[in-house]
Amino acid sequence: MSSASDPLPALLIVVPVVIVACRAGAAVCRRLGQPPVVGELATGILLGPSLLGWLWPEGQAWLFPPAVAPYTGALGQLGLLIFMFLVGLELDLGNLRGHGRTAIVVSQVSIALPLLLGAALAVGMYGSLAPEGTQLLPFVLFIAVAMSITAFPVLARILTDRGLYRTRLGALAMTCAAIDDVSAWCLLAVVVAVTRSGSPLDAVTTAALAAVFFAFMLYAVRPLLARWAARAARISKSAAGSPGGSAARDSLVLVVLFAGLCLSAFATDRIGVHALFGAFVFGVMTPRGSLEVERCATRLRAVAVPLLLPLFFVHTGLHTDIGMLVGDPVQWLWAGAVLSVAVLGKWGGGALAARACGQRWPGALSLGALMNCRGLTELVILNIGLELHVIGPDLFTMLVLMALITTAITSPAVTWLRRRARSASEPQRPSIYEGSHTPVRNQE
Repeated sequence: MSSASDPLPALLIVVPVVIVACRAGAAVCRRLGQPPVVGELATGILLGPSLLGWLWPEGQAWLFPPAVAPYTGALGQLGLLIFMFLVGLELDLGNLRGHGRTAIVVSQVSIALPLLLGAALAVGMYGSLAPEGTQLLPFVLFIAVAMSITAFPVLARILTDRGLYRTRLGALAMTCAAIDDVSAWCLLAVVVAVTRSGSPLDAVTTAALAAVFFAFMLYAVRPLLARWAARAARISKSAAGSPGGSAARDSLVLVVLFAGLCLSAFATDRIGVHALFGAFVFGVMTPRGSLEVERCATRLRAVAVPLLLPLFFVHTGLHTDIGMLVGDPVQWLWAGAVLSVAVLGKWGGGALAARACGQRWPGALSLGALMNCRGLTELVILNIGLELHVIGPDLFTMLVLMALITTAITSPAVTWLRRRARSASEPQRPSIYEGSHTPVRNQE
């Protein structure tokens, strides 16, 4: 299909095939009431050795020749950088205030319990599933963090599709997920630093440099971006009747945002905590409320989500081989243990914490189910673990299946629990489902 010296012809076939296939998978899942990420991930798995490589290995080898892998991988990683920037941009830390004791308790329990259960599971599976040469501490820390993930963007999509985004449940779930997201990425930065460091001194140095980077972004870059965005808004208002000038300003804003996320990613990669962390932090520091920034963010999303992220899903699918588990009952037992610990930690922990804070069982269980949604964020972290050789292909496959299943059951579970809550509504004390049209700002 292509020569090693010229992979372009193969790339021109692979990219549209992957984009169209993932688009079709997302459309099917959307019709089934699932978030698109479920269909895209399932499509990536089907195009990998789990199905296409099993049924037609020659066809898969022709479609995904080794010479193309570095290029599709790089494009997928670029899409991930943009996606993490957008996640950070949408993560309004101001919304973390004003949701009371429940949000703090639920978010902390839904992180702490999965961390503890995941660490215990990792100790048990270390001897049989850890790659050769992997030390116990990085392995345990990584599995613990992987179990504590909640997918903030996918959760927002589920709440929007179900008409719950502006309800008490939606506000509480988004607040908890935001806290979880920030905490998970900070914990992952620690795991990557420990894994990449050759000594405790190296780990401390990496942590110190990461703290310096964050302080620089917070106290230098963030005010600079705020002043720049305010100036761009003033210029835009004064030249409102000039379409050409508006397009030129938007192009400049787009260049600044893209260059900024790339440079931030480069800085954290050099520090040793992974490039995605830098793109995420740059998104958090970018000012919100600017029409120019919002328009350019929309343009970045229009390229990254439908065109570049499918390449990441296929990259994940090519490393996911369900055939490795077939015929080995022990592997399936470990896979079941991974799924059970994941659900018990996030869903069970979130539900029990919400119940302890006074929520009724249907609402508490719904909040726990939403916390159990892992989505694309989990895949990002799993690929980092595979890249660092903290986990091997067999455990990677188990964790990808766990991410797919926990994401797929979120929407049906919330729908069913919502019906239960409505049918058993008690007027004397409304649940978090009632008053669904009450604005979020009126809640605690």
